[in-house]
Amino acid sequence: MKKILSVALSTAMAFSMFASVAFGDTAVTPQQQFDALKAKGIFNGYPDGTAGLDKEMTRAEFAKVITKLLGLKEITGVYSYNDKNYNAKNWAAPYIEAVTAAGIMEGKNVEKKIFDFNGKVTIAEMATILTRALDLEIPTETNNSAAAWAKGYVQAAINAGLIDANANFSANASRELLVGAAYSIDQAQSLKVTSYTVSEAGKVVEFKISDGETVKVTLDKALEANKETEVKFTYKDKEFTEKVTYVVTAATKLETVSASNLKEVTVKFDGKLDEKTAEDTSNYSFDEVDYTFESATLSEDGSTVTLLLDDSSNVFLTNQEEYTLNIEGVKNADSSKTFSESKAFTPVDTVLPEVTEVKGLGTKAFRVEFSEPVKESSVNTTSNFKIDGKAISGYVSYAYPNVAIISTDLSVGEHTLTVSNVEDYNNFKNATKDIKFTVAEDTTAPQVTSVKTTDLKVVEVTFDEPVKSVSSAYQTSSSKTADTITVNDNKVTLTFSPANQLSLGSNTVFLTGVTDYSNNSADRQATVDPTLDTERPTVASVKAAVKENNHVFTIEFSKDVNDEDVVAANFTLKDSDGDVVQGYGFDSEGHPLANGLELVSNTGGKKYTLTTIGKLPADTYTLEIANIRDTAAIKNTMLPYSTKLNLADVSNPAIAGTWYEVPSNNSERLNIYVQYDKAIAVSGTGNATDVNKYSYKLQGSNSYLPLPVNSSVTAVNAETVRISLPAKDGGYVNTGDQVGLQIVNIADVNGNYLVDTNGNYVVTTTVKAKAENAIGVVKATATSKTRVKVEFDGLLSSVNANDFKVDGQSLKTVSTTTDNGHSIVTFDITGDELTVSDPTSVLFTSVDSPKSVNAFGIPVKGGESVNLKDGIAPASTSAPLIFGTDTVTGATYAVVTFDEAVKVANNTTGFLVYVKGQAATVTAVDQVGVDADQARVVFTSDNLATGNNTVEVYLNSNNSSAKYVTDIAGNAATSAKKTGTYTKN
Repeated sequence: MKKILSVALSTAMAFSMFASVAFGDTAVTPQQQFDALKAKGIFNGYPDGTAGLDKEMTRAEFAKVITKLLGLKEITGVYSYNDKNYNAKNWAAPYIEAVTAAGIMEGKNVEKKIFDFNGKVTIAEMATILTRALDLEIPTETNNSAAAWAKGYVQAAINAGLIDANANFSANASRELLVGAAYSIDQAQSLKVTSYTVSEAGKVVEFKISDGETVKVTLDKALEANKETEVKFTYKDKEFTEKVTYVVTAATKLETVSASNLKEVTVKFDGKLDEKTAEDTSNYSFDEVDYTFESATLSEDGSTVTLLLDDSSNVFLTNQEEYTLNIEGVKNADSSKTFSESKAFTPVDTVLPEVTEVKGLGTKAFRVEFSEPVKESSVNTTSNFKIDGKAISGYVSYAYPNVAIISTDLSVGEHTLTVSNVEDYNNFKNATKDIKFTVAEDTTAPQVTSVKTTDLKVVEVTFDEPVKSVSSAYQTSSSKTADTITVNDNKVTLTFSPANQLSLGSNTVFLTGVTDYSNNSADRQATVDPTLDTERPTVASVKAAVKENNHVFTIEFSKDVNDEDVVAANFTLKDSDGDVVQGYGFDSEGHPLANGLELVSNTGGKKYTLTTIGKLPADTYTLEIANIRDTAAIKNTMLPYSTKLNLADVSNPAIAGTWYEVPSNNSERLNIYVQYDKAIAVSGTGNATDVNKYSYKLQGSNSYLPLPVNSSVTAVNAETVRISLPAKDGGYVNTGDQVGLQIVNIADVNGNYLVDTNGNYVVTTTVKAKAENAIGVVKATATSKTRVKVEFDGLLSSVNANDFKVDGQSLKTVSTTTDNGHSIVTFDITGDELTVSDPTSVLFTSVDSPKSVNAFGIPVKGGESVNLKDGIAPASTSAPLIFGTDTVTGATYAVVTFDEAVKVANNTTGFLVYVKGQAATVTAVDQVGVDADQARVVFTSDNLATGNNTVEVYLNSNNSSAKYVTDIAGNAATSAKKTGTYTKN
């Protein structure tokens, strides 16, 4: 039974189709209805153009109307009835077969298979056909005067309001009556959504219906931005399922990070980004490598950033190796969101590089573009390029990352280029194929197509063809020349010094000798209006962490800031009482010491760290930052900023030790102990006593299993839990067995979670029997000739200095601290100080039966010996400054002597020199001395006069972090001041 119109029933009822009520409430006349249906091909009308509304309709005509109205498929080649002239020549046959196949109409004489296509349609027959078409329910009780065969159908039509109960059902239906019925059904069937709008953050959708009405739908769950979602609703008893997209132009989330080659990373968001922050390369970094980006290019639709790695043959990703990309400071298009997140991705390069374009550049060169970045070494080989099957005589210019310009003589006309052996960074060689290109004469010098600057010092000029060279460039007047001219393909970048930078208004940039690869040359000029950066820098975030027993604050700005402003005086730390912090690396005014502030590498000028000396006491601190400017040509100054930092505890817990015991009273049970380095949570989401947080595997097993039923986890003390496994036939372990333990989502009492070295919340460890456990030495470092610092691989509750010796000498305990589950014990040597220049030959030893133990009686490993590590900083000796004159340059130098061999960086900021109290200019620094224990500082000074000159030489106070001078082990020399007298002849 055809059911296509069942959803239109109530609408058809509302319109009402028949007799005296057919058109009483409609806005159109029967003729207008006929015209509308005729336009759709449902009615044809008579040859004279009239509608014939007063005439009667044949069964054949009605079959066609129903077929067209319901969109039934016409059926040809099938003739189910025996009527005379019912054959392929009968125009109505396809329509009669269609309504027959749909079960809507049947013959007048079913037994003889007579359809009676020229017979008239009665009102009863119309009611029957419409009832079938609309799939109306036929009632069991009837109250009408129709013939017995039609009573049920007629009653269904009456109940639905389709026909008048007092109609003459045996009378023939007029065409006007049929037109009205067809029009109402067509209107009901044609109801559709013409448009929709989404409001209230995706919670409300308003649908515009074809009849002019609006339906408002409130959703239980807001639509996800920019994702097509089905929304269902009912209107006039018709069920609608519409696909709706809550279009949000500005990005709301990071979707994917991917790399299909080893030089480019594609970062896709779900909407548009702010171009400035999206194309700021300092907003992106890797966890695993210190690579920087050459460029960040935003796609035309504003949603995808392509990051190009630095132009260095040694900087590229490794295929199939996981990386983590950090995104900090990228804003969406309306600045409603700033992204700060990380996403792991794995480069997958499986495609060979190929030539995507070849373009003739006149008769002296041609340009080749590849599908991905390619190695310069493979491009700069002319033998890899052949023209018309012949080797090329000429040279190749490489434009990073994927363009080669080959200079060679070419004839006018079509040529075939063959490229081979050009490699990408996965060592894939290009797919060799012949590419045709056309060469034409080029007699025109490059023309400027655009010029832009967002800074008064850098101008980018784009030309209509690749540029070979530019002789010179200046702006406004010939005296204001560009410091550097960089040509890359068709772009020329001009960099001006601060003295020659552009003005705030319109500027004219002049380029002389702009030459293309056909040697056409001309002088060009362009006007540029700088679009200045007027946005103040802000502090994007301040994060606290503990590293090497110091607090480290990582401060990220919204943009690159002026390094000269990141000085101690602009940072102030106060405690919860509002008093400035003194000590711990802060001066009497709460400012950090100069060497406590460091720029984080590969972040431009956006991220700095502030490192304390030792951990600050637990408290809530306020960090104030002020007077920081950005790096714009006209610098913008940030507004004063302050933030609160709760340093009660910011470090992650770590496992200090594990062991298992088999209870003496039941060898079939097993107790596993896990000792953490700090107090752990015993409730909440980080609950360390939750049995579901642990799984185990026994010796020989390959997979972790949940703890057995009836297992329990109990807190033995604030830092330690006991995992008790119930009795098991045969027990769990044999002598020497190890047990694997997996721990998930354990936190300390301050909400810091246990993580592995990769930051994962799932941590695995191997557990040995308690008797097989001993606490060993991780390292022992000589920090001076009388002091050593020893790190143990567990937490000691009792330290007996008599258990240990250095070079056979007794020790005295100075202090004990903990870090990452390890005890750090500082000892003083009670006998003679170390006499060797290299302490790495000296042994730190433990006695055979040590008494130093942890809280559960596990001792330090006995009879252990480790070589000391060199942690002694070199220092300048009492030897006087040695002065001299460089035999080549004639410059004056001073030599500083250290107490051991040193490595000296040739960095002119490593030392400061003063002559008679006035700063001199350091021009070079190098390492000298028979034992490589001296640093020579070359300087010039206008204050040097004939006779005696007082000279002061300082090692820069930030040497501890910059490490201009270190010993062979890398220990930074302590700051030193040497004064001497230089006699100038």
